Amino acid sequence: MSADRETNQTMTDRDIALLLADAADEVEIGIAPYQAVIRGGRRRRARRWALATATALVIAGTSGTLALAGLRDGSGVEVSPAVTQGSTAPATPQERHVYAPQQTLLGTGSVGGKEWRITVDEWGAPHDEGEARIQFQAMRTYGEVPVEVSKPSQLVGKSSFFTRRSIGDGAPAALTENTIGANDAMRGTDLESAALSLDPKHTMPQRLVIGQVARTAQEVTCTWKDGSSTVVHRVPAGADVNSDESAIRTVAGSSTNWFVCVGPEGTTFESVKVTG
Repeated sequence: MSADRETNQTMTDRDIALLLADAADEVEIGIAPYQAVIRGGRRRRARRWALATATALVIAGTSGTLALAGLRDGSGVEVSPAVTQGSTAPATPQERHVYAPQQTLLGTGSVGGKEWRITVDEWGAPHDEGEARIQFQAMRTYGEVPVEVSKPSQLVGKSSFFTRRSIGDGAPAALTENTIGANDAMRGTDLESAALSLDPKHTMPQRLVIGQVARTAQEVTCTWKDGSSTVVHRVPAGADVNSDESAIRTVAGSSTNWFVCVGPEGTTFESVKVTG
């Protein structure tokens, strides 16, 4: 793979993937075991997405696409979105959501008569190892321990996110996750995304794209293999989430904006980029 790309692996299921990380990093395009990432935008240290799902996914940045198979997901616990804090910077761990995540509904729709939902859980950054130890235990309770994190001290100064998808009455399945440091800001046309099927059995085309963009991004264009495209625009913070709606949204606790891009039935993902 190119210099603009980093592969993040986690054997239990995690340890096997670690042995394959270096090999996957040398492949230009292909099937990567378990987890992978492509960085979009300028040459800077990559924001790495770990993917943890039984579904075959495609993760994409401005530098290309990569097909991969993910890990088995863990069960998660849904929480209600937190009440918005005032303009003063939060001081306590509870106000910073260090011990419980803020959850935002990113997209919803229907497939085969069942509702699908994409949510994002955002954990605030612990200030010290004491906060990190409590967060580490809380993450275990939620089933959301980052794959790269083996000890609480690795969480200090970093926020974490987890995306999950549910279909019908099925339990939420983990899709992507990452820990974000202060120097990992997205800018300009930087983009991280993953494409997936809306079919619980994963037999349908990959026509749902989820991703992160910089706060300044106003428009994302998803292109499908039938030649059509879906243009996604930013909506105001707090805007309603409508069924099968493509939009760029503010996510509580996140330093980036997020988007969902839904393609026409029968086609599959081709590419995605920031276009405005």
